[in-house]
Amino acid sequence: MSPKSLVNIGDYSKEDILRILQTAARFKENTNRDLLQGKVCATLFFEPSTRTRLSFETAVNRLSGRIIGFSDAATSSSTKGESLKDTIMMVSNYADLIIMRHHLEGSARYASEISPVPVINAGDGSNQHPTQTLLDLFTIYETQGTLENLAITVVGDLKYGRAVHSLIQGLSHFNPSFHFVAPEELAIPDKYKAFCDKKGIPYREYTEFSSGAINGSDILYMTRVQKERFTDLMEYEKVKNVYVLHNDMLNDSKENLKVLHPLPRVKEISQDVDDNPKAYYFQQAKNGMYVRQAVICDLLGIEVE
Repeated sequence: MSPKSLVNIGDYSKEDILRILQTAARFKENTNRDLLQGKVCATLFFEPSTRTRLSFETAVNRLSGRIIGFSDAATSSSTKGESLKDTIMMVSNYADLIIMRHHLEGSARYASEISPVPVINAGDGSNQHPTQTLLDLFTIYETQGTLENLAITVVGDLKYGRAVHSLIQGLSHFNPSFHFVAPEELAIPDKYKAFCDKKGIPYREYTEFSSGAINGSDILYMTRVQKERFTDLMEYEKVKNVYVLHNDMLNDSKENLKVLHPLPRVKEISQDVDDNPKAYYFQQAKNGMYVRQAVICDLLGIEVE
């Protein structure tokens, strides 16, 4: 039987999510603990990453664990033709837990099925990014005081945005409503609309990004158009800067509104938004460390007092 892993946010029940968020809050109060002493965690990043990789590594370091792995697939034996299976089996000989980002959808699920140690999906193509969703939920709760009955506007690349796909599933336990703002080329995939329909989650789709789509929302979740997901660069050029959030667009928004972004941003949030108290994306990124500490301890069966 495979060990417990986190591949898809759907792997976690509402109770699991709330347990992780409660543990993350304990880590935010006291970040440095010796809970991973004697443990080794492997980070296998076949795709580039800054926040996710560094926050995972910082999470392990602050818990007195050790890190092995690579941040560039070009330095791994995959360049020699080694299969993903062989890489996972080899690394599992050395580590107690594997954290993996890969460009192929389904790669994390496959790794979790063959690995004798827990696997955390740090992003598999345009599919899922479950720890991003957990840190998003932690941030939403922190800023709103609840996860229930919130209005969420999601803007940008909704077709390839794995953080968006995971967020829809993660919030489905808490009676949300969604505004999906995207050009037709990057519209939310039908399977996620079908998921909302099945769960009774109300949503509306927009192609125009205006104050009307923002006002009334509790959370404005911006995303970048991901150049690396396009096979046709002409298509990317058509949509890359189609939506930009400027500070004055927030003038009539709700007092409790917070602007989130999984980062990195390119040009979709103007820098004049950064000083607005409604901008919360940098604090959101910091919360990733506490949430990832909680997930690692949870998968390793470590109690956090």
